[in-house]
Amino acid sequence: MPDLVKTKSPVGYDAQKALETLNRAALAIASELDVDKVLQLIADSARELVGADYAALAVGDWRGIGSSSVHQFITSGMSREQILRIDHWPHGYGLLGALIHEQKPIRIRRIQDDPRSVGFPKGHPMMESFLGVPITGAGETLGNLYLTDKRGAEEFSAADQKLIEMLAAHAAVAIQNARLYSQVERLAILEERTRIGMDLHDGVIQSIYAVGLTLESTRLALLPDNNEEVSALLNTAIEGLNDAIRDIRNFILDLRPRRFAGDVLQGLAQLVREFQANTMVPVSIHVPERLETLSMPLGRAIFLTTQEALANVARHARAGEVNVSLNCIADRVTLTVQDDGRGFDTSNESQRVGHGLANMQARAESLHGTFDVKSAPGQGTTVILDLPL
Repeated sequence: MPDLVKTKSPVGYDAQKALETLNRAALAIASELDVDKVLQLIADSARELVGADYAALAVGDWRGIGSSSVHQFITSGMSREQILRIDHWPHGYGLLGALIHEQKPIRIRRIQDDPRSVGFPKGHPMMESFLGVPITGAGETLGNLYLTDKRGAEEFSAADQKLIEMLAAHAAVAIQNARLYSQVERLAILEERTRIGMDLHDGVIQSIYAVGLTLESTRLALLPDNNEEVSALLNTAIEGLNDAIRDIRNFILDLRPRRFAGDVLQGLAQLVREFQANTMVPVSIHVPERLETLSMPLGRAIFLTTQEALANVARHARAGEVNVSLNCIADRVTLTVQDDGRGFDTSNESQRVGHGLANMQARAESLHGTFDVKSAPGQGTTVILDLPL
């Protein structure tokens, strides 16, 4: 009997209730197929399961020896105001890095007393107790769960750790399923976009081009006398057809999926080449001769913002020239995309719809950066993305 007394559940611990909560959490996670939503559900469920004030889920590429780069950091329990006060997300050092490299649970009573702790980023809430559990599946580390500040207790219990380890096993399956579903969706979209693009290029554009050639031949065949009005109408029709061809090519360009491969300078050069070939609008590009290695989230944000900004120029600006510049000063990187087009009224919400500006803004905020767009009717548009390194 003494052994049973030693291993009994902590005071106030209800095993049946805990298992029911775990079951609900596992079912909720398994029912979602969107990767981002799955990750958020895992963080929320973990926090609820063990009664923690805060929870976080870090996702990164940790296959390389010594690598501790965090690509995504999903939080639970923090308000938007608290998040915005934090100088930067943890980079994967200290206890977070220890969990990444050791890949085994870490449970401590007081964070500050552990020799592996390196403190918190500026503006980060102070935290005491800590529980970290890796999420692994098929021999791959899919993420790491972090929980802090056990409510009503000075530290997390062994039972808490066991529950989170069980949740992590369910989470690994859910993450893999969501990723596979996302890949299948992307492949289906890619196939459909390719088919539509080919149909437009081989069918619609060729038909419009043939009509344009016919009108051009008709205009040249007209006698010069008394045909100025007819010639002007034919010129207008030809210009309209050329505009239609240009619009369809823009559409095909948008259908063509692009993936950031990791090299920022190469990615920007590719976007500029495609833009110039499609729109015939000259682009001057200014980038550092050597660019310090940027993290994947920073590089992707710069690439996608440039892509959306150039797409807006092609669709709306009627610009004669575009300037793309990337500058690294001190601990910040700044992207500027400027055109001399017709511009728009930034205070008019109806004119902002469809320009992808909300996406650019959200992307900047997620990396604790800033986004600004400066424009006025007839004065062109300047898009500025500023991110901390």
